[in-house]
Amino acid sequence: MNIILWILQVLLAAQFLQHGLIMVFPPKEYIEIMNATLGVGFRYFIGITELLAVVGLILPSVLRIYTWLLPLTLAGLLIVSVSATAYHLFRGETGSAIYTAVLSIIITFVTYMRWKVKPILPRQRTQPSS
Repeated sequence: MNIILWILQVLLAAQFLQHGLIMVFPPKEYIEIMNATLGVGFRYFIGITELLAVVGLILPSVLRIYTWLLPLTLAGLLIVSVSATAYHLFRGETGSAIYTAVLSIIITFVTYMRWKVKPILPRQRTQPSS
């Protein structure tokens, strides 16, 4: 199960890295459309928070420090993905809404598993020998 959770964490990190980069550095042909729908500030906010979430998905688990950040990062991503689902439904973008809904389900699963069932444990401090 730990391997499956790691795979899902890496895939989520890749997804949010890709989307965060598009939000921060959009292709020239999409800048006007994105700014008209989201606004410049909100677009940057979404992109930067998604890029920070990538760090929160990987580093605490790899380094095994501040491991409590992983469930918090996932909870934040759950809010983002559920909000994105509502946004896409409101705009009539069914395909995007389904995609973000499936993403929400995956995030919910990983959040629960990493919080209650298979948490990443902090690194054990070694005691100095006497």
